[in-house]
Order: sequence, then structure tokens, then C-alpha cells
Amino acid sequence: MRKGIILAVIMLIGTVCSVQAQDNANSRQARRIFNNAYQQVFGEQGATLHYDVNITGIYKTRGTIWYKGKKSKFDEARMTSWNDGKYVYTFKKKKREVELHTAKNNKSDKYSQKFKFEPENYNYSIAEADNGLLVTLKLIKGRKGMKEIHALLERKTYHPISVRIKIAFIWTTIKISDFQSGGITDEMLRFPKEQFMDCKFVDKR
Repeated sequence: MRKGIILAVIMLIGTVCSVQAQDNANSRQARRIFNNAYQQVFGEQGATLHYDVNITGIYKTRGTIWYKGKKSKFDEARMTSWNDGKYVYTFKKKKREVELHTAKNNKSDKYSQKFKFEPENYNYSIAEADNGLLVTLKLIKGRKGMKEIHALLERKTYHPISVRIKIAFIWTTIKISDFQSGGITDEMLRFPKEQFMDCKFVDKR
């Protein structure tokens, strides 16, 4: 679940939007701001952030994620995961076990389908909020995806503050802190196999 949630965070604050369904000054401004955020997250420099997730009454987690292109790493209380663009290595701390999946078919992340995001399926708008800019995405009638998305961004930097996602009747809140764009190296995202030689490896490719 967590990788799906994390992926949703990044896609929602950073997707390059080419939406034609709603084309007015407000929606164009929303897309421009999203494009700016996209470069901060997905540029060659990479990015990192701390996330605190609350799916109302169902699930809570928190951790830190690092991104650079197709590569990523996240760390939280129960596990740490590395994605080198080809394989995903997930270290389950309690079991002292490492699962290996292909990046394209990560079976350990069965919840990610719920957070699939297609930018052309939404209408976009932006408004001033008390502590930032609120970008709202609403699912176009007849399209599939998350019903509604509220992304709160800092006014001057467009750094993400929080994201709220509605799937069916359930809201997921993701609070974001310690966002930093740049300074991410490939070595930081490499799975350090030499540190896990005493662990059980489970190949699920």
C-alpha cells in the first residue's frame, strides 16, 4: 500500500498536465504550477521528502522517500525499499527478509492500482488557502480514477505541504515535510546488498 500512496503523492504534486477538458485561465495556472513542481521532483537533481499518511480509520504510516528519475528509495518503521528502475528490493525489518520484484510488475504493491493517476481524466483549479495554494482536481464524469484530489503547495516555492485524496468514499491525507529538491545521487538509491548477506532473500520476480 505504502508505495502506491507514495507514488500518488509524487504524481499528484508533479505530473506534467496536458489536459484539454477544462481550458481557462485558472486551470492553465494550475497546470503551470504543477509543471513547476514536476521539475523540482523529477528533474535530474532528484528530490526527497518526509510523508505522514492517514487513511481515515484504516491505516497510518510515516517515512522518508528519495527520488531520482525512475530510481527511488523509501524508509519507514517496518521496511525499507530500493527501486533501481529494473528491480525492487524490499527489506522487511521484523522478518529480516528481502523480497525481490521486477519494477514493472511489483506484486508486493497490490494497492497501487487504487492510486493510478491519468492527468487527462481531471478538471483542474487553483485557489488561495490560509497557508498556501490549493490545487483541486476533480474526476471528469465517466472517467476512472481517484474521485477528488486536493494538493496544498507553498505559495512562493510550490513545495508540497499536503495532499488529500478521495477514493470512493474514503479520504486519504498525506502530510509532507522536509521537502528538498536536489542533491540526490545514484549511490544513495543503490540497494546495498553487502549489508544484507545474513538475511533471507525471497525471489518473487
